[in-house]
Amino acid sequence: MICVGILAALLVNVALPVSDWRTMFNLATIPAGLLFLGMLGSPESPAYLASKGRKNEAMQVATKLWGTHGGAAQLGAAAAEKSTTKAESSEGSNLLAAKYRKGVIMGCLLFLFQQFSGINAIVYFSSSVFKQAGIASGALASAAVGATNVLGTLIATGLVEGAGRKQLLTASYTGMAATMALMAVGLGVPALAPYSGYIALGGTLAYILSFAIGAGPVTGLIVPEINKEAVRGNAVSAAMVTHWVANVAIGQTFMTAADAFGVSAVYAFFGLCSVLAAVYVLNNVPETKGKSFTEIQLEMDR
Repeated sequence: MICVGILAALLVNVALPVSDWRTMFNLATIPAGLLFLGMLGSPESPAYLASKGRKNEAMQVATKLWGTHGGAAQLGAAAAEKSTTKAESSEGSNLLAAKYRKGVIMGCLLFLFQQFSGINAIVYFSSSVFKQAGIASGALASAAVGATNVLGTLIATGLVEGAGRKQLLTASYTGMAATMALMAVGLGVPALAPYSGYIALGGTLAYILSFAIGAGPVTGLIVPEINKEAVRGNAVSAAMVTHWVANVAIGQTFMTAADAFGVSAVYAFFGLCSVLAAVYVLNNVPETKGKSFTEIQLEMDR
């Protein structure tokens, strides 16, 4: 739904002139209202219900989510983890304690790599880049980017349990690195200037598709999975702070860097960061597909 919201915002940008910014802000109340209504009908998590002694309700929700056998297994794993968490909580929940540090740092690094691979520079400034490359309607081309993002995310939902988180992340960053390299060359070599519009649009769509099948959805999915329950909430918060600080840093410096060094050089930097991300994931991030939190933590503790 986040991706659909981004696409909707880009389409509003196509349909309305900048002078209608008040209308744009008013339109944003529609998805906010729908989210509010949707949350009213959402059930509590099975683990929370079980922790409050509401075991019948917990089993009903778990069965609805995972089926009869899967629900029982998930609740059993959650109960086992809860008992471990109680023992750990007596020792404190310092995020940088040795038993928590690995998951916390890994989560922060995954979001740092995600942002420094250039995704939000593409989302925020693709219209400007398209115009520099000679594309007449930068806003319409950006809407095509948003549509590709939705398509890639739909593809990812069908692959995440089959291919696995680690494989999708590695493939995603590899594709992002390749497309950034393509655009860096295409926008930086004078002989390719007549084709810069095609290279910018095609490369950007391929980049977004690569991002959407892995680095986008999987990063947010895997960070809670790799952290112990005692610090999971705070660990996810730390990762999200890293995400938004990096997001602001990229957003505030992209145009300045592009003016100083050229879009080609900045894209080459993003491509390098994507390569480093793929290498990091391949060598450090565990596969969490089909594993309980307990099994994942045993692997993380090795």
